Amino acid sequence: MSTLLQISDAHFGTEQEPVVTALAALSGHLQPQLVVLSGDITQRARRSQFEAARRFVDDLQRPVIAIPGNHDIPLYNIAARMFSPYGNYSAAFGDELEPQFESEAFLIICANTTRPRRHKDGEISEQQVIRISERMRRASREQVRVVVTHQPVHVIRPEDEANLLHGHELAVRAWAEAGADIIMGGHIHLPYVRALNDRFTDLPRKLWAVQAGTAVSWRIRGRVPNSVNVLKHSRGDLVCSVERWDYDATTNAFRCVNAESLHLDRR
Repeated sequence: MSTLLQISDAHFGTEQEPVVTALAALSGHLQPQLVVLSGDITQRARRSQFEAARRFVDDLQRPVIAIPGNHDIPLYNIAARMFSPYGNYSAAFGDELEPQFESEAFLIICANTTRPRRHKDGEISEQQVIRISERMRRASREQVRVVVTHQPVHVIRPEDEANLLHGHELAVRAWAEAGADIIMGGHIHLPYVRALNDRFTDLPRKLWAVQAGTAVSWRIRGRVPNSVNVLKHSRGDLVCSVERWDYDATTNAFRCVNAESLHLDRR
């Protein structure tokens, strides 16, 4: 069984130390094959915030891939936003803004959906869609094929429609055609799993949206506590489990509050 831990919207600079400690303990318990940071790693893209995030990641002692979110680009430092928008990010997490990971159980392809010219909106280009589709087509039948974006391709509340990834309709249809199983995101601090076929009725195969909540920040949404996602899959299985783990302040620990079995379409 291979395990993947999704951490999104950590917003270091607004982190809560008990939650950070509890998340590290969860990772130590699960020993995931990979940790995915799906954007908004920091609150204001400051070097000190990235350094805190890097220390946290190093303490996990697990393989990690990351993408920037809109908060990981300077907002108030206009010169940095224009001329070196990913400077502090790259110093902490490297110059690769669209990393990939492959194992017998998973193929993970990341897309940088941030755009310095935008405030918080995300965008996916036609070139990115094509590149990811081409790689997806080379995946093995046994792998769960995951695309990671920061902004969502599917929302469940009308007030979140404005947060949808620009270009998401083209991307969803192309990636479904290419064989993707899951599009993983964050940004809106609301965890849920939905079949994208409910929104896009013409998709040729089953495709799932997996959204993560707020990992360790006090910037939670409504009554939804800090949470992360855990994906589990055994090579060759036609089911991938997605677990939601919420932080419980009474025990200072994350606990599994929901598990869903996603059926992988291999038609």
